[in-house]
Amino acid sequence: MGSCSPGEKQVRILVVDDNPSVRRYLRGILEQCTNWKVCDEARNGQEAVDRFRQIRPDLIVLDFQMPEMNGLEAARIIHRISPETPILILTLYLSKQLSAEARKAGARGACAKTDISSVVNGVGALLRRETYFQNT
Repeated sequence: MGSCSPGEKQVRILVVDDNPSVRRYLRGILEQCTNWKVCDEARNGQEAVDRFRQIRPDLIVLDFQMPEMNGLEAARIIHRISPETPILILTLYLSKQLSAEARKAGARGACAKTDISSVVNGVGALLRRETYFQNT
C-alpha cells in the first residue's frame, strides 16, 4: 500500500475493538501505509477514553458495539475533550441511523469493518479533514 495519506508525518492511530483478533487485523491493515502507526489499542469505550487522555493519538478507529461503553458513548466523550480529533466508527452492520448517530456523537466517519478498503479509505479521508460516511 505504501504511503496512504498526504505528508510524511507519522500518523498515530488508536484502535478500539473488544475482539483481539480484529484489533490485530486492523493494525496489520492500517500499518501497511508507511506513515500510519497504531500507537495503542483499547478493548472497550471506557478504555478508549482513558487511553485517549493518556496518549492523544492523531486519529481513532472505534468499534461501535463493545462491552462497558459502546463506541458512540466513547466518541461523545472524546469529542467533548478534543473536537479536532477525527474518529472513524466501525460496525458490522452499518445503517443510515447508525451513521446519523455517529455524526451526532462527533465522529467524522462510519463504515463497515468487514470492508477493509472502506476502513483504509475512511482513515485517509479523515486525515484529509474530510468526512467519510459509507452508504449514507
